[in-house]
Amino acid sequence: MPTPPAEGRPRIVIVIDDMGLDHRRSGRVVALPGPLTLAWLPYARDLPIQTRQAHQRGHELIVHMPMEPAGSGDPGPNALLVRQSPEEIRSRLRTNLDAFSGYVGINNHMGSRFTADAAASAVVVEELARRGLLVLDSRTTADSRLRDEAVRRHVPSASRDVFLDHVQTPAAVSAALEKVEATARRQGLAIAIGHPHDVTTEALARWLPTLAGKGFQLVPLSAVVRTGPSES
Repeated sequence: MPTPPAEGRPRIVIVIDDMGLDHRRSGRVVALPGPLTLAWLPYARDLPIQTRQAHQRGHELIVHMPMEPAGSGDPGPNALLVRQSPEEIRSRLRTNLDAFSGYVGINNHMGSRFTADAAASAVVVEELARRGLLVLDSRTTADSRLRDEAVRRHVPSASRDVFLDHVQTPAAVSAALEKVEATARRQGLAIAIGHPHDVTTEALARWLPTLAGKGFQLVPLSAVVRTGPSES
């Protein structure tokens, strides 16, 4: 999405994961003022229709790529797994990328085991480089190598700073949004990830209209990705 110059304003990126499965909740997120960056699960139904509506509302789209977690959680159909061959990883990656169009890149859904594996992460990044796509490391593990591999190959990338709704209460989400503001003021940029929970959507509906008045600039992910190893 086109983005005006920052002109000294701290920038904030709001990413909403797990889009597409619950049509009602996803629709409420799409109705929020943007630009937001919406990460759509590739196995959701009616993705061409859902994502087209989101894009028409001025939001940016990425694919929420299912990847293997370290625990027993289920990342969903067609997930990328460490034990797969590079050919199988590429095949599943391509199938997921074909679920809809108009996106600028991916971020990981779960993936604490997969993203900690440098070789597996490299296969993903190489395909993204070939397609001219970006990657957001959701940092579901401190051991993630996904951003490292992207930087190594000069693929536009970024990393998540704040999770908004690990605790799904109004007080916890409000505290997380305050952390987003503090992070943006401190480092000039904050990237936050949330989910289409009712408590999150309601908090964002109140908070997003206040950002410009506080001196922040809400931007899509593509406005802040970097390619060089010296950039954070």
